Amino acid sequence: MISHGKDIKIFTGNANPALAEEICKLMGLKLGESEVKTFADGEVSVSLYESVRGSDVFLINSTCKPVNDSLMELLIMIDACKRASAGRVTAVIPYFGYARQDRKAKSRDPISAKLVANMLTAAGADRVLTMDLHASQIQGFFDIPVDNLLGNPIFVDYYAKKFGERAEEMVVVSPDVGSVARARTFAQKLHMSLAIVDKRRQKANQCEVMNVIGDVAGKECILFDDMVDTGGSLCNAAKAIVEVGGASGVYACASHGVLSGPAIERINNSVIKEAAFLSTIPAIDTALSDKIKYLSVAPMFAEAIERIYQEISIAKLFS
Repeated sequence: MISHGKDIKIFTGNANPALAEEICKLMGLKLGESEVKTFADGEVSVSLYESVRGSDVFLINSTCKPVNDSLMELLIMIDACKRASAGRVTAVIPYFGYARQDRKAKSRDPISAKLVANMLTAAGADRVLTMDLHASQIQGFFDIPVDNLLGNPIFVDYYAKKFGERAEEMVVVSPDVGSVARARTFAQKLHMSLAIVDKRRQKANQCEVMNVIGDVAGKECILFDDMVDTGGSLCNAAKAIVEVGGASGVYACASHGVLSGPAIERINNSVIKEAAFLSTIPAIDTALSDKIKYLSVAPMFAEAIERIYQEISIAKLFS
């Protein structure tokens, strides 16, 4: 038996219970019995209905909409487990909210990602397991181990099967300069060429596309990003690829489909043929869009949790 706990327990909050259920099913485990609800005044209430004393506990909760409620659920679940003498508590956060506030962009800005890291550590988390942080350096905001899984292999596998040999004739497009590194890695694995959409952002959640760097004329393209919030950047980039670059078709993929406000309507009305997201955030109603597709991250998280529990390296999951 491993030294840090006698067994493994997995619990979930209300953010993405379907993902937690799928992970447990793949691992052959039963989801821990718990109740996470709110009092009449909105305060979060957590009740664990089974012992966690000495156990290796994994708490699964994406900090997605409603972000603050999801975050408080996770913090209070961590506290409940620590006070119940859990052997080790791992916060499994498929989508890490507040990750875009990772630096001071202007005077008197907060660095909210660091604050969230401090809160998770103060609550008693012993380690964090997440996926595709908006900025990888957020791992350094923590004084506890952080495993940042990559959704890249899931998309590589999906598009390799979808397009086959045709994939090598396609172009991966980064929707902005900041996403070039992850788009380049994705392109190399599929042996595709790379292009960049150069844009100038006027204000938050709005952008003006300026130019397409690279040859996309007459080719099918895959727009690759880490998240889609309101969909403005993605849809404007897709429009530029077709109208300015002369591409014959555009597919899009992103790890986190936040899909706030007009995002779904924008994607439906855009030139994008298909937008693929990972299941780090609960899927939208399929009736709202026939362009949006979800790929499951449960197998990757299930293997990562199993490896963390068994004290085996998770390096295999990054390739």
